[in-house]
Amino acid sequence: MKLTRALSLIFALVVAPLAHAATATSPDTAAIKQKLTEMLDVEVISMQDSPIEGLYQAMTNRGVLYISRDGSKLFHGSLYDLDKGMKNLTEAALAGPRLEMMKPLEDNMLVYKAKNEKHVVTVFTDVSCGYCRKLHSQMADYNKLGITVRYLAFPRAGVPSANADEMQAIWCAKDPLKAMTDAKAGSKVAAATCDAKIAEQYALGTTFGVNGTPAIVLEDGNMIPGYQPPADLLSTLEARQ
Repeated sequence: MKLTRALSLIFALVVAPLAHAATATSPDTAAIKQKLTEMLDVEVISMQDSPIEGLYQAMTNRGVLYISRDGSKLFHGSLYDLDKGMKNLTEAALAGPRLEMMKPLEDNMLVYKAKNEKHVVTVFTDVSCGYCRKLHSQMADYNKLGITVRYLAFPRAGVPSANADEMQAIWCAKDPLKAMTDAKAGSKVAAATCDAKIAEQYALGTTFGVNGTPAIVLEDGNMIPGYQPPADLLSTLEARQ
């Protein structure tokens, strides 16, 4: 399977600046990167020692991969630290890069800004998602608590799709914030085109490990899968300060 055009675009736009962040640059790691690219068709952003001796941790456009030093064994999944309360080490590895990788798409976000802003979260959303609609219906409550919500598009049907076209229509509407509210209330938004970068937003979500919506990226780069009520989200944010 070859990388989609969307993934190529997201790497040109977002990930390339991070490519020099690799801490493991021996000839062996170069060979492993080439092997991953050729066999799995993934783009390796960086490679470094993992928390497990004998394994490298590779940051890729498909998330974090763990691979043996001889390049013969690989696994893809979450790594937990039993001695630190089941801390998700894979999620921790993604947190910092997420913040940097979102920056080039900030101008494409739909922002529902809190007047007394205390926190900012970024939500990957899909107009057809039930819990996305529930979250959106409580936008005023999030804002009243000082939480600014920034949307990135994650059409669950992928790109291209009718789902993605609907998201593009919202982003390209004369008033995108109103169009999002209308669409999530069940109204049809008139078709429109512009440089909304829906494919890049979707590809970024894929890189982050989003596999359902809503997915909420917190201020420290950690990501919460699923819906959180306003008061619960505030508690989560304040507990991380």
